[in-house]
Amino acid sequence: MRTHYCGELNTSHLDAEVTLVGWAHRRRDHGGVIFIDLRDREGRVQVVFDPDTGETFATAERVRSEFVLQVKGRVRRRPEGTENPDLPTGEVEVLGKELSILNTAETPPFHLDDDTVSEEHRLRYRYIDLRRPEMLDRIRLRARVTRELRRYLDDNGFLDIETPILTRATPEGARDYLVPSRTHPGEFFALPQSPQLFKQLLMMSGMDRYYQIVRCFRDEDLRADRQPEFTQLDIETSFMDEDEIMQHAETMIRELFDAVLGVRLPDPFPRMSWAEAMKRFGSDRPDLRVPLELVDIDDLLKDVEFKVFAGPANDPEGRVAALRLPRGCELTRKEIDEYTSFVGIYGARGLAYIKVNELARGREGLQSPILKFLPDEAVDEIMKRTGAEDGDLVFFGADRAHVVNEALGALRVKLGEDRGLMEGEWKPLWVVDFPMFEHDQGAGRWNALHHPFTAPREEHVELLDSDPGACLSRAYDMVLNGTELGGGSIRIHSTEVQTRVFKLLGIDDEEAEEKFGFLLNALKYGCPPHGGLAFGLDRLVMLMTGARSIREVMAFPKTQTASCLLTSAPSEVPEAQLRELNIRLRKPVEKETQS
Repeated sequence: MRTHYCGELNTSHLDAEVTLVGWAHRRRDHGGVIFIDLRDREGRVQVVFDPDTGETFATAERVRSEFVLQVKGRVRRRPEGTENPDLPTGEVEVLGKELSILNTAETPPFHLDDDTVSEEHRLRYRYIDLRRPEMLDRIRLRARVTRELRRYLDDNGFLDIETPILTRATPEGARDYLVPSRTHPGEFFALPQSPQLFKQLLMMSGMDRYYQIVRCFRDEDLRADRQPEFTQLDIETSFMDEDEIMQHAETMIRELFDAVLGVRLPDPFPRMSWAEAMKRFGSDRPDLRVPLELVDIDDLLKDVEFKVFAGPANDPEGRVAALRLPRGCELTRKEIDEYTSFVGIYGARGLAYIKVNELARGREGLQSPILKFLPDEAVDEIMKRTGAEDGDLVFFGADRAHVVNEALGALRVKLGEDRGLMEGEWKPLWVVDFPMFEHDQGAGRWNALHHPFTAPREEHVELLDSDPGACLSRAYDMVLNGTELGGGSIRIHSTEVQTRVFKLLGIDDEEAEEKFGFLLNALKYGCPPHGGLAFGLDRLVMLMTGARSIREVMAFPKTQTASCLLTSAPSEVPEAQLRELNIRLRKPVEKETQS
């Protein structure tokens, strides 16, 4: 039905007879001459209909926005002065000779050029929203990304292997989506949170190098970079250590950015330990475009009478840190109050600060409500340690370490954005040497920081029994501009080590057999050393397109309440279908109103 896409016509097609199909983006009647901007997935081209074409011109008069058309005509150069430099086809137009209306359209719920439409409205009419050029561009770029990733992995000996979608529930950090079994009454499948166990089994099967662009499912609270169903690029290898796996992943991402965006990422990517990242940036996924860093000052404040600082400074689980903002004295009181409210989101109970008006005057050149609580020697050392200069402002965080890290870490990025401090466009990073476990004080137990199949560093295996908190794992995360692109680890391939890790996590032999018996059994039959990683494909494309959230790079995403406005899912199902699945619904318990 077509000879060319609308968006590919240019001066090389002059005088060519073409057949185009697409949607009427806009129709204009200029003194008897009708112009129709015809649009398809590749772009738009202007089609001109003159009155002397008779029936064709009469058909053009009937065309309205989003009618589906077929046009036959000749490509010609636009008259001088009417070119459109904003369109790739802006130097040419098509003189329409024949026009067929393939389908009419009702008035769309919004115009494709309207950028004020609410996200709710866009998701309800997603098939209209996807016609918008920016959405088409994002979906097309996503297709290019997956093609380039497959190319690299295929060229390097990786096998594309599918793993099951209906599997059993296993603990992986979020709630599972459960699927009732009709043939096994009272039993359920789970949708996979990741192919973790299956890809390890593939390594035990001798597949050596596996990959899969796979759908994953997690029933968790949503945010800009989370969806209940999302896409991963999953990779697993045998007989490679972490350096080899990271080199493959890094080369793949570097080639991807070069091929798709024409961007040269650094070679090699810098590496940083988890401990250093938390110390300097308060985050294990730091945005290196922001030049601000946290500075520890616990040792300077242990003996001060100001309990807000002295308490955390003397608490093994506490932290007192400073964050210098260049030219921060320009901030108004209102702006400081807004930043105080911002850190409150992360649990901080306040945001102390010192304005550095004139450093050479000592205490007299500083301005802050907390100065009266701090001795001169402590203040002088804080100024030296943070590198404060005239006109700067120093923020402080004092609380449990995780609160300080989250609050000042987030503040650091916000200040970088608000104050125009971002340096460079792309800053990748490997974060390595993660703790193997984190301690849950409330439950009095250890939890795996990543997942229970992550291997400890070989020299730390004995710490599993004596000092789990000091045990480092063989895990690694790739971070780009403050977003975790992907991460992975070397896996445990020893039955004995895996059993010790399960016991440390409070998983006894019976529970381990029930949940992971098939994996533990497979470890007994010649399991090779193996490891891998997974990339969040949606996050990757979100960054590459500059989109605000992963919903903007998914064809049919869910809302933040995990519902689909387009199809009205989830929905109720007929009683007969529930009976067939041996399911009976319990009515929600109505909460009694309190007087």
